[in-house]
Parts: sequence; structure tokens; C-alpha cells
Amino acid sequence: MNERTGIQRIGILGSGAWGTALAAAVTAAGRQALLWARNPALAQEINNQNGNSVYLPHIALDPSIRATSDAGDLAGIDALLLVVPAQHLRGIASGLNAILPKDLPLVLCCKGIERGSGKLMTEVAAEVLPGRPQAVLSGPTFAAEVAAGLPTAVTLASDDAALATALAEALGNRTFRPYISQDLIGAEVGGAVKNVIAIACGIVQGRALGENARAALITRGLAEIVRLGLAKGGRAETLMGLSGFGDLTLTCTAVQSRNYALGLALGEGANFEDLMSVRLTVAEGVESAAAVTILAKSLNIEMPISRAVNAILHQGADIDAVIGSLLARPFTTE
Repeated sequence: MNERTGIQRIGILGSGAWGTALAAAVTAAGRQALLWARNPALAQEINNQNGNSVYLPHIALDPSIRATSDAGDLAGIDALLLVVPAQHLRGIASGLNAILPKDLPLVLCCKGIERGSGKLMTEVAAEVLPGRPQAVLSGPTFAAEVAAGLPTAVTLASDDAALATALAEALGNRTFRPYISQDLIGAEVGGAVKNVIAIACGIVQGRALGENARAALITRGLAEIVRLGLAKGGRAETLMGLSGFGDLTLTCTAVQSRNYALGLALGEGANFEDLMSVRLTVAEGVESAAAVTILAKSLNIEMPISRAVNAILHQGADIDAVIGSLLARPFTTE
């Protein structure tokens, strides 16, 4: 690609529900979508049957969407959307460095924080695909609604104004509306931590603690998100927008949210290991809960809700005891 305004061929790394939905949005914008799938059989289904029965059943895909399981086919694209699970980004993307042009724009669409390193997705991508311009796409999005062409607004963040404009023009269509920002960190933090808060909200609903409690969790969860975003160098106003408050609201109030649904099942008494053993799709908040807790400690900031979710998921803490400890915290100013 010689001119960023000429973004026509867009690669999508990851053929789950969100990656497939973004491929649908790309074609609706009049661009060419090349969808990379790890599973050759899934790529074949997308090409031959114009559907993804595993991750987006009952959604008919535009026949112009092409899928491949050969990463080498991505060599000719103008921009790459990275839509693999956050914990797999490093491993999958590291094999692309020799394939992708050094100036290829990368759009981080996965929402999470790397467990172990505590790094944001832009930080991981900068290590394994160095030197390439970056953007972040995040916001309140259910994949099935995007794929069906229902109205959706997202944040598209890049510190390169020309790139952000070109990407917005390439990805945006009548119903998929990108709003441009320069705050990559804020967009990332909002998208990652809201999944952890959504698990907490699900647990509260599963325990039948009421709508007051959920509203309090959303509000205080937003405070945690802002606290972490500012500590990482993001902007508070970003976290009050689509990729912060907007995404948090959606994820914490609908059973369609994988993270909320997981928390709901836990609150109703389901066993965590049993739930994880039968899940087909990834609830990013599970791994992000541990990563957020470690990152918050390293930055010396308080994130009690995130810490509580991590204790329940990864430390075997009793749900009722954790809720009791949260309610026993000292009174303080808002």
C-alpha cells in the first residue's frame, strides 16, 4: 500500500464471531475482506457455504468474503485487523513478522491484557510485529448484531490522524460508525477491564443481590477502569466514551455477553472448572482478571472489584465471603 487513503484489501486475523463480524462490516463498506482461520475446515465453510456455523450460526455472509488458513495469503493486504484471543496474540502474530510489510497498519481488535507480562495488546504487537503503525478498535459491540448490519458505534484510536481517518473511511459504513480518537491506551484499558467487571455483575445477578448492586458495581467498576487508564497514560474522557462507559454498560447488562453469562452461572452456583471445560468461545475477562490484578499492584492503584473477581476465579475464594469483604470496606469519598 503506497497511500493510506487506498486501503482496499483488509485482512482479518481470527475467524471467531468478532473476526467474522468485522469481515462482514468490511464488505459492507465496499472493501475486500480476507479472513484468516486457523482451522482449514472453517475457512472452507466460509468460502463454500458463505457462513460460519461454529461462531456465527444463522448469519449469511457476503459471498465476497474470502477465508484462508495460509498466513502467507496476508502478504498482499493494505491493513490487518488482529482479532485473535488476547492470550494468543503473541504466539499467533509472531509468525507473521516475516510475511507482513514493515509499514502495514495494524488494528488491535482483541480486548484483554496479557497474563504474565501485564502488557496491553499494542505493547504485545509492538514486540512481535515491530515498527508498524497501530490503531485500536473497541467499543460496545455484539458480533451477531454487527454481522446482521444493526447500528453500531465504535472507537477507532490512533496517534496518526491520517491513518485513523483512512481506517475509519475503509471500515465505516451506514450502520458501522467509527469515532476517531488519539488515545490508544484509554481505548485498550476500557475494552479489557470491562470484561472483568462484567463477570462481577453476572455474579451479583446470579446471587440475586438486585439491580442496585449491579448499578453500584458498574459505577465503581468504571472508577477502577479510569484509575488504571490514567495510571497507564490514557485519558479519562476516552473512558467516558464508547470504548469505556459504553462498552462497560453493554457487557454488564446482557446475557449475550460471554463474561456476564459466565459470572451469572457462577453466582447461581455452577462450578468454574466445569463451566470452562464446555465453553466454545473465550471469556476474555477470565485471564484479564489475573493480569489486571498484577498490573494494578505494579502501578500501586486500588482495584478491589477486579481483585475480588480474580480471587474467585483463580484463588478458590468463596463468592459470599468475597462479597462480604467488599461490603465491609471502609466508607470513603466517591
